[in-house]
Amino acid sequence: MPQYDKADVERRMKGAVEALKSDLQGLRTGRANTSLLDPVVVEVYGSMMPLSQVATVSAPEPRMLSVQVWDKSNMTPVEKGIAHANLGLNPIIDGQTLRLPIPDLTQDRRKELAKLAGQYAEKAKIAIRNVRRDAMESLKTDEKKKKEISEDDRKRSEEQVQKLTDQYVKETDEAAAKKEQEILTQ
Repeated sequence: MPQYDKADVERRMKGAVEALKSDLQGLRTGRANTSLLDPVVVEVYGSMMPLSQVATVSAPEPRMLSVQVWDKSNMTPVEKGIAHANLGLNPIIDGQTLRLPIPDLTQDRRKELAKLAGQYAEKAKIAIRNVRRDAMESLKTDEKKKKEISEDDRKRSEEQVQKLTDQYVKETDEAAAKKEQEILTQ
């Protein structure tokens, strides 16, 4: 049975790009975006829970997030969770709702965030290249040890792997460039 599996290679490369897009969503652009609070965890009922399991997050205005806490007794833990997430947001308690004004980003902070987007993209490209390396090794193993594929088949498959790699690296670069542009031009 061959070790090389094209579908698995593609799935793993696509996973790296999806992880990058998820990371990029969490970067602040100066506009209110509910995904900004995705990484926030809150200590309630004796355990750590994602914010989404104890409250509803919405963006009623372009520069304001609203967190509607379901259980009033969780207001303080939710406020602490948001503060500890280092997002640069200062919650304002308004009854059973937390209002989070989104402050303007300074030019230095914008550059920092754009640089971070580039670092996320580089991590994704490294993951894609690692998948390519694994695939190439599997193809060589299939050809040498198991004689399951011919040299021509191996070369054709290596070309396919390289095309997939190029495609997903390009997708990574495009996603990062779009996010950097979004951050710098707000």
